[in-house]
Amino acid sequence: MYKMCYFVPETHVGATKQALFDAGAGRIGDYDSCAWQCLGRGQFRPLEGSDPFLGKAGEVETVDEYKVELVCEDDFIRDALAALKRAHPYEEPAYEIYRLEEF
Repeated sequence: MYKMCYFVPETHVGATKQALFDAGAGRIGDYDSCAWQCLGRGQFRPLEGSDPFLGKAGEVETVDEYKVELVCEDDFIRDALAALKRAHPYEEPAYEIYRLEEF
């Protein structure tokens, strides 16, 4: 089992979660579509050669973003990551994936 966390603007929270759920992520026992999210403020600066969804090359941009967390079984993690990248509006989405231990 893995835990996946990613950061996304509000405009794409629903689409990214649905893409992950469709890829098999977010299942816990007899439940699906399981996720946790909270609002925060992200910061980045697009470099020359980038194609940013928000902001301009060379300028620091801050934006309200959600941090979304969900779990994903081993068999689905690669498909889930690919689905996130397809559904996410950013050229380089920020995400974290952690392996979980079962006790």
